Amino acid sequence: MATVARKVVVDTNVILFDALAVSKFKNADVYVPISVIEEIDRFKRDPGENGRNARHFSRFIDVLREKGSLAAGVDLGTDGESRIYIQPDRKAENVPPDLFPDKADNRILMLAMNLQESNPGAQVELITKDINLRIKADVFGINAKDYEPEKVSFEEMYTGHSEITVTADQINQFYEDKILPIDDAESLYANQYIIAKDASNENHSAIGRYDLRKRAMVPLISMNEGIWGIHPRNVEQSFALDSLLNDDIMFVSLVGKAGTGKTLLALAAGLYKTLDEGRFQRLLVSRPIFPMGRDIGYLPGDVEQKLNPWMQPIFDNVEFLMGADKKAAGRAQELMNQGMLNIEPLTYIRGRSIPNQFLIVDESQNLTPHEIKTIVTRAGQGTKVVLTGDCYQIDNPYVDSATSGLTYSVERFKGHAISAHSTLAKGERSELAELAANIL
Repeated sequence: MATVARKVVVDTNVILFDALAVSKFKNADVYVPISVIEEIDRFKRDPGENGRNARHFSRFIDVLREKGSLAAGVDLGTDGESRIYIQPDRKAENVPPDLFPDKADNRILMLAMNLQESNPGAQVELITKDINLRIKADVFGINAKDYEPEKVSFEEMYTGHSEITVTADQINQFYEDKILPIDDAESLYANQYIIAKDASNENHSAIGRYDLRKRAMVPLISMNEGIWGIHPRNVEQSFALDSLLNDDIMFVSLVGKAGTGKTLLALAAGLYKTLDEGRFQRLLVSRPIFPMGRDIGYLPGDVEQKLNPWMQPIFDNVEFLMGADKKAAGRAQELMNQGMLNIEPLTYIRGRSIPNQFLIVDESQNLTPHEIKTIVTRAGQGTKVVLTGDCYQIDNPYVDSATSGLTYSVERFKGHAISAHSTLAKGERSELAELAANIL
């Protein structure tokens, strides 16, 4: 087989991020150093996502091993041009004096340097999510890149709403007829929220949601008495509440900085749709377990006691909605005892089927695209999924704002008739919280 001009060396963290990453490089010779195999072996017993990806990768490679020698190269079977090689690391005596030969990252870098020396006409790339390894690779003349097959620019992410300019008569017609036909709607997506402004009077406006079937702007769902004591305080919260209360929208994503009301609105809507309307059998609230800053180590007690510190933000919001008195905690616990409200970590969601539930995934910015897929595909008939998160508060070391599963899902679900997205920008928690979010 002819030699492929592109040669890719894959780091361990790439495989822990995406178990099948090696199969996603087209027209390339993909090299996995022995040091990576050794590191993957150490992760295989990890109970989390890293362990699952490590085991998945090992099974995938074992299947390829049956096709031929991994040292000599095996066809990946993706495009007929890509092959995978499991290669020994470069010998220690060839390591530059600036690098420690016993460090796995340096041996991975040495393999890339060796490939570049022995294949001067090839395009050698080192793919790693380790920023420091990319810096070292640059120093030694190796082209290093982040692994980003599903990268979405957070700054250019779909906001969920748009402004249009109309006439005063059209706005008056909308208030009277409760519908505003939009002929030129090629730039609008299904369930995109609209701020319609009068071209002659900026104080004359209307807000609504674009209905793709009617090709028109329709009014938002409005609750004059509020839901569980919650009223939207700004336009963006009105958009969010509409999507949360709309039974035709089964996937909702809410993105915004701290204090914008994402979690509180989602919980209020979930309690209303579950307890007041009976639309769903249960409100299920979940969140990934990632500590902020230095972890305090293992927590004592049974499973429920261990989870309390992680789930406390959810309890705080539920108790706030239940009331400010001391009985609020008891009422929340009573709902949990009755099975109407479940609060649990995402750790145990794999393999489940979740029908007829209002599922809120809080802090979803810490999830990878694969984890988001795992969660959303658990949704059974009649289940509504709500993702909330702030892409500027990511605690997962393998995820950034561009590769977050939340960012990815916003773009992928954009324009589908059963999904809606809202970006909340204005903080409503307190004047202090809003100031801190803006200046710190």
